[in-house]
Amino acid sequence: MQPEATEPEEDSVWEEPPSMLWGLDPMFNAFNRLYVKDILHMRESCQVSGIYFYNSHPIFKVDVLGTVVYKREREDFFCYGVDDGTGVINSLCWKDEQWREQGDPATRKCRYSHYSCVSTLFVFTVGCVLSSVWARAFGSSACEDFNPASELKKLRQAQHSSSHLEIGELLRVRGPVKTSRQQREIMASTYYKVSDPVMAVQISWMMEVPQLYRQCYDKPFHLDSSAQNIQGGSASYLLGRATRILKDFLKEKEVTRFRPYDVQDLLQPLVSRQPQKTASEQEPEAGPSSGPPTSFKQLRELLQKSLQILQDEGLVFRKVKCQDEVYHVTERDKDLLMAVRDILREDCRREKYAEKGCHILHILSSVRQRYSRNVSKAALVLVLKALECNSDIISTSDSHYTIL
Repeated sequence: MQPEATEPEEDSVWEEPPSMLWGLDPMFNAFNRLYVKDILHMRESCQVSGIYFYNSHPIFKVDVLGTVVYKREREDFFCYGVDDGTGVINSLCWKDEQWREQGDPATRKCRYSHYSCVSTLFVFTVGCVLSSVWARAFGSSACEDFNPASELKKLRQAQHSSSHLEIGELLRVRGPVKTSRQQREIMASTYYKVSDPVMAVQISWMMEVPQLYRQCYDKPFHLDSSAQNIQGGSASYLLGRATRILKDFLKEKEVTRFRPYDVQDLLQPLVSRQPQKTASEQEPEAGPSSGPPTSFKQLRELLQKSLQILQDEGLVFRKVKCQDEVYHVTERDKDLLMAVRDILREDCRREKYAEKGCHILHILSSVRQRYSRNVSKAALVLVLKALECNSDIISTSDSHYTIL
């Protein structure tokens, strides 16, 4: 079966939506009739393993019709290589429990398990009911022709033959897609041999699948306005991860100051997972870059936003705002700690602050005059807490401090 050519998924315009929105796509819970070539090249989700994306559609279940080109049999399962004309994919098909216990019904006697006994009893009961109905409708001769045991044996043989395929036979398999040992395969939830002597099933399949591609698969999934508002949370999630990475770096390395290029590579894995623009959309960016200009621009934006959050929280500050961006770690800046301690020592000697101590806004004003105008109130709070933990100062109220 040679299908029509489909357009490959454009990596440059692809963006993975948040997992909370996957259920809004009808293709997420459907068995998708994709070509094997597209199944093998689908992008795997970076949020949840076992979920793949075709043209922004989240997919984990597929429906494939193809020819068996190789076969491996194990005690518990069959592994069929299914070829639909675009590629070959492994299909892992588990054997039915009764066949594993009983073996081939054509060559071995039935050793009835509990399941088979129940099935036999059920078929026998139904057979007796049908026999009585047929006897009333067609006479006693029709009843004598119906044998529940033989009908059950025929049913099992038909089931056995439909699940045991040889090379060259047509197989339809449905199930979730998995990646095992770096190879894509289908974990069959349903599979059976297709009898297609005049190729009617294959022709019908080849006519239906291209229509599904045109009407569904090749049309990107567009979110409505409410869902797009939820999707905006993914950027906040990415920024939160970047901020946490920088905080962990400052805690583990115990650095006193750093420049943006010192921590830039820490955020590179986050940006590399994001979609890149096409070459025509890329804008030249000054400065060194380890990747495409667009990727470098995204990395710089993410880094600047993360550093701004650290400044807002008071964890870092810039002593002097100049072209050379140097960030000082607040709690490890000995000069800042000494400046705050000296201010409290000098001002608390004055009669105005001798009893209650200095207000935090007074201390902040003095620090900005003597040390740096870029020290924020949040940074000063961290410094005061650090000095209090070292027993250098003591708080007399929620916002007043004095020297010990």
